Amino acid sequence: MLAVVLVVAVAIGPGTYRPTFPASPSEAAIPVAKFWLDRDPVTNADYLEFVRANPAWRRDRVAAVRADAKYLAKWSAPDALGDVRPNAPVVQVSWFAARAYCRWRGGRLPLEKEWELAAQGESQEQILAWYAAPTPEQLPDVGRRTNAKGVRDLHGLVWEWIEDFNSALVTADSRSTGDMFCGGASARSQDPTAYATFMRLAFRSSLEARFTTSTLGFRCAYDKEIR
Repeated sequence: MLAVVLVVAVAIGPGTYRPTFPASPSEAAIPVAKFWLDRDPVTNADYLEFVRANPAWRRDRVAAVRADAKYLAKWSAPDALGDVRPNAPVVQVSWFAARAYCRWRGGRLPLEKEWELAAQGESQEQILAWYAAPTPEQLPDVGRRTNAKGVRDLHGLVWEWIEDFNSALVTADSRSTGDMFCGGASARSQDPTAYATFMRLAFRSSLEARFTTSTLGFRCAYDKEIR
């Protein structure tokens, strides 16, 4: 059963994604069809509703192959937040869990080209300053900063899962399988000054699908307008 929750999504594109590390000259400019992206990251309150509706994703029931031992570890109980802020972005959620949540919402995780298109134009200096800052013990609520496309907190709160999270460091052939990705060859950067983007790609490529961290959340994408 799909969730019956309020979804606020922003239309993005169509547009062109120019990868920092194109796999080949033919992929230097990738067209991106119009899609919709959650305005805000998924919050603890949002995810709690999902867990209560889908008990298999409680931390005391989730399969070890789908989430590591730190999955939702800051919650006071498998179905209770405790001192965790309900409107802060949910973290310590695996790729498997994020995918399941987005399916429940009638969506999916965004592709890298979609996420990066939504983030185009944001200040590299501000992003690097956030990367360098220590993570607070309690994350603040979502909705702090809106970019030019109307999406909030793509940077400044948490890193975010994407569907093809480590495709930047694989061969073109391995990406065509639709399976989990392994590290492989990477191309020369088109823009050596785009260090913030490089850090983002490197972080994504270091992950495994069952990993969770205290700085990694997500948001959902949709192929059609959500009403």
